[in-house]
Amino acid sequence: MKTTIAEVGKYVGQEVTIGVWLANKRSSGKIAFLQLRDGTGFIQGVVVKAEVEEEVFQKAKSITQETSLYISGIVREDERSPFGYELAITNIKVISESVDYPITPKEHGTEFLMDHRHLWLRSKRQHAVMKIRNEIIRATYEFFNKEGFVKVDPPILTGSAPEGTSELFHTKYFDEDAYLSQSGQLYMEAAAMALGKVFSFGPTFRAEKSKTRRHLIEFWMIEPEMAFYEFEENLQVQEQYVSFLAKNVLENCSLELKTLGRDTANLEKIKAPFPRITYSDAIKFLHEKGFTEIKWGDDFGAPHETGIAESFEKPVFITHYPTSLKPFYMQPDPNHDDVVLCADLIAPEGYGEIIGGSERIHDAELLRKRIEEHKLDEQAYDWYLQLRQYGSVPHSGFGLGLERTVAWLSGVEHVRETIPFPRLLNRLYP
Repeated sequence: MKTTIAEVGKYVGQEVTIGVWLANKRSSGKIAFLQLRDGTGFIQGVVVKAEVEEEVFQKAKSITQETSLYISGIVREDERSPFGYELAITNIKVISESVDYPITPKEHGTEFLMDHRHLWLRSKRQHAVMKIRNEIIRATYEFFNKEGFVKVDPPILTGSAPEGTSELFHTKYFDEDAYLSQSGQLYMEAAAMALGKVFSFGPTFRAEKSKTRRHLIEFWMIEPEMAFYEFEENLQVQEQYVSFLAKNVLENCSLELKTLGRDTANLEKIKAPFPRITYSDAIKFLHEKGFTEIKWGDDFGAPHETGIAESFEKPVFITHYPTSLKPFYMQPDPNHDDVVLCADLIAPEGYGEIIGGSERIHDAELLRKRIEEHKLDEQAYDWYLQLRQYGSVPHSGFGLGLERTVAWLSGVEHVRETIPFPRLLNRLYP
């Protein structure tokens, strides 16, 4: 019976054949332990010299790391294994031998591992992170489909920028200027006017010369946009969505979380509603905690976000930022015209902002005024202004950064481990 590692539990006591790679091995004179992987999971294969032909045992002792194999064996339950099963190997067939595999079980430096990212992905830790990433993506589609959202794909090449062009990658689009998208938001607003509730999921690009553990040059964003949703309703969708992600990772990635050594007690606390603090109160709070250098009107850096988040067990919304700190399209607070109806969702444990969102300006004249104040090309935003001229309604949306969310839920330190092939300030290879 040909199967996969993930499916062996169906065949306890039966002989199966699995296509695998050898991740690692150890052996004594009479027994060999093979650590095997097939993409769906990891399992230990045991070869006992007295129970197999001599040729099979010699193969078990001589095969090299990452050699591809067809392994046949009897599935046994094993309480000592995190996976719960092992294989009593009866036969080994070599498909393709691996010679001098560069990533050995010893310690390697980060740069070496990044240079070999195409191979590093095979490791148990990276496999776990990618499985958690996949679960977050799967749960994202489930959540928004269940809530009646329509998936819409905004363009990656754009003629204008949602938040100015200072951090955009510029290119020529035949005889016009174009930019790689830093957000699909403006286009999602147009889609929301047609379809009500929409979401996008795609790559975005920031030409930001940052080397922090939270930044990538190319990353993936989930960007919902909702017609007839005001600020408070927007926050409720965000906390329900993030709670749903945490719940599904806990339920469906328990083995991966264990592999990564993640403290799941922290994740079990991630349930809506989330605490909230205004920007102004956050400034006062930071002063009390000793961050006396920051003043009203300054943006928060990573230490400030972490200082605020440390006081909460759940993600925390920081709301009502100064108008001067935020993009042109955010709706002013009707009671305080120097702040806007926006929120950043800060993850606990030092992982920083995972969501930015706001209610959008729906008045055409105010939006035109904001475009002028930001010295943007009104002609480039003419189509965006038209959304306010033909049946405008209050609407809101947000963007969740996938890689930061993966890092937080999986507990890994750096976002470079949360995307298959990271694009960093000084890295375009492999």
